[in-house]
Amino acid sequence: MDGALLRGLTPGVLGILVRRGADFAAAEDAVQDALLEAVRVWPADPPKDPKAWLVTVAWRRFLDAARSDTARRRREDRVDEEPGPGPAPAVDDTLQLYFLCAHPSLSPSSAVALTLRAVGGLTTRQIAGAYLVPEATMAQRISRAKRTVSDVRFDRPGDVATVLRVLYLVFNEGYSGDVDLAAEAIRLTRGLAGSIDHPEVAGLLALMLLHHARRATRTAPDGSLIPLAEQDRGRWDTALIAEGIAILHPALARDRLGEFQAQAAIAALHADAPTAGETDWVQIVEWYDELVRLTDSPVVRLNRAVAVGEADGPRAGLAALAVLDASLPRHTAVAAYLHERDGDLTTAARLYAEAAHQAPNLAERDHLTRQAARLNSARRPG
Repeated sequence: MDGALLRGLTPGVLGILVRRGADFAAAEDAVQDALLEAVRVWPADPPKDPKAWLVTVAWRRFLDAARSDTARRRREDRVDEEPGPGPAPAVDDTLQLYFLCAHPSLSPSSAVALTLRAVGGLTTRQIAGAYLVPEATMAQRISRAKRTVSDVRFDRPGDVATVLRVLYLVFNEGYSGDVDLAAEAIRLTRGLAGSIDHPEVAGLLALMLLHHARRATRTAPDGSLIPLAEQDRGRWDTALIAEGIAILHPALARDRLGEFQAQAAIAALHADAPTAGETDWVQIVEWYDELVRLTDSPVVRLNRAVAVGEADGPRAGLAALAVLDASLPRHTAVAAYLHERDGDLTTAARLYAEAAHQAPNLAERDHLTRQAARLNSARRPG
């Protein structure tokens, strides 16, 4: 049984049922029943048209459920005539399904869970394992999300920006449990790119590929973090880098710049540098200037301060940092780094220690603690 095939067909089948008049929750239940039936039947009797087979079986399951529920008589009147067997419709509803799962009425966590379930084809158990929550908790989250969008119709264009934010949230979760969410986010974004010609979709896909190319070098065997400047660039995935850049360039050429394209351009400049010392920081600052113009994000301004410190010297970086809110995440760590670059090891060591107490996870806390210890050791008389 080809699990990847079933997962790839799921969003299209679900979209067809919703377009025919099924509410989202009932359609999703029917599709899951059809997938289970496929697992049982296909090994011995594979269909000629897998998608059409799934549509037919899922639609029958939906009608059976609708007919057994008197509260759904009105809906049954709309869908009483079952379409005859035949090829699946050529219309691809996958794009609308992306929009539905990223509906503005959903919280980010619910939108992510629903996208992984409905578009990604993951089981509730897999999603719960990836987010390290009990399966029952995730099942409730998904059920609430399905109820929220159950009455949403496919009658107006969805918001591409919202879909992209949801996919980027999935990507940034990385890897946990038995699901590689970074790889899953790339797969889903490839699917979206195949459904819509949009420069920001291409920009997000390029950004994911360029970041993913460095994945193997981000941590040491003991799990400790390895900063970008210290990563073994010979182990970066050059095929992913080449693909990301090849996707990015045509998107930028369309002159419809968005934040994901700008972020991908920065990632491409890092990937293009043979060594950390050869990084084109001046151009990176220019791209951060574009990102600030597009987003006015404090986090972008914080990252820009680091780039300014590399391009124009640590004093310039500290000046850019001084106008930002000191409560920003990683503000103290950035200050520590820039003070170290400026030769003030005492202040840098103190700030690294403070940043370690503020770190959002154990790996980052350990890394910052080691930086503080390294500087304190260097300051001791030999």
